[in-house]
Amino acid sequence: MKTWHNWLLAITAATTLSACGGGHDDPPPPGNIVQVAQANGFTALAAAADKAGLIPTLSNSAASLTVFAPTDAAFNTLATRLGFANATALVNALPATALASILTYHVLPARKTAAQLTSDGATQPTAYSFGGSPATLALNTSSGVVITDGVLTTANVSSADVPASNGIVHVVDKVLIPPGVLNIVQTAQVNPIFSKLVDAVVKANLQATLSGAGPFTVFAPTDTAFTAIASTVAGLTTPQLAKVLTYHVLPSQVLAASIPFGTPILTVAGQNITINASPLTITDTTATPAPIVATNVRASNGVIHVISKVLIPVL
Repeated sequence: MKTWHNWLLAITAATTLSACGGGHDDPPPPGNIVQVAQANGFTALAAAADKAGLIPTLSNSAASLTVFAPTDAAFNTLATRLGFANATALVNALPATALASILTYHVLPARKTAAQLTSDGATQPTAYSFGGSPATLALNTSSGVVITDGVLTTANVSSADVPASNGIVHVVDKVLIPPGVLNIVQTAQVNPIFSKLVDAVVKANLQATLSGAGPFTVFAPTDTAFTAIASTVAGLTTPQLAKVLTYHVLPSQVLAASIPFGTPILTVAGQNITINASPLTITDTTATPAPIVATNVRASNGVIHVISKVLIPVL
């Protein structure tokens, strides 16, 4: 962090000197994106940018960028969900490459006001690339600006159109998670709709396996799905729970476009499921198919498809 503090002291001195030469009634010119972030108390964002080596990019006077800037509270929330004490511990623990991927996912390679975000469409390409092309953010501008990220969580723009000399900053209340950075367990941890799934994975002692190299495909039931069979889950032994969970896992990555519809597919539990194309559902051992409600949530070690029913194997 010494580099960041030394850089900041130099910038502060330069800004003070330039201010002395202006008229007393002249408003101070906005600083660059890094200065604006620091001046508004975004300490976690600044620390992450420093470790990721992005200070030169975000302070480049020739740039014209849009940055969605997460608050310190947003970084602390992410840290807690991933099992860290606070934002500082999170930034210290994550590799610089992971931080760079996360932060560049918050950057649009052009300056866009809130009004321009509204007019430029529901999908915005970011400065982070995944699979050979820019990863995108989904924007809903029907009431303010709501952003859906790569793990299907949403962030609200709480303060828009903060000017910077090399772009514009929009403050957001959540750290946006790009595709392909967190592993499957971490991806489930950061999305509140999977809290019961995460608890079950921990209880069955599968977190190390599903955090491994993989790749895996996981059909991930939502909390609502687990609540619907809460009494059944409560009565399972640990080995039975592990069998239920591994019945949701394929030992390879199968994206939505490659699903073999109508063909029995062997799961890690050693039992078959069948995926149906219309409607998009999974047939397990019960009479009720499981709807697939979202596909292709990309993790670093595989893919998640979201389902609204827990799959039940033969126990």
